[in-house]
Amino acid sequence: MSTANRSRKSPRQRCELHDEEQPTCAGREEIVLVGTDEVEQRLCPAHAAACWLTDPTLRFSAKTRPDAIATVMRHAFGESR
Repeated sequence: MSTANRSRKSPRQRCELHDEEQPTCAGREEIVLVGTDEVEQRLCPAHAAACWLTDPTLRFSAKTRPDAIATVMRHAFGESR
């Protein structure tokens, strides 16, 4: 048995819409959007904002942290000053 400390968190995955040829992702996935079919999408904040704005049936999963949702809103509507 190993005595090394291991993180309980799984490593973050890339955004499901990540494209090596056109890197428009804003960081790694941290947003979980759910459609009416209950299928989850794990997205970066930029792609989550685009999907959320264009598909009114998507909702944020409870797995998404409130600060991550705030980041999506900043991407969607811009910074308020």
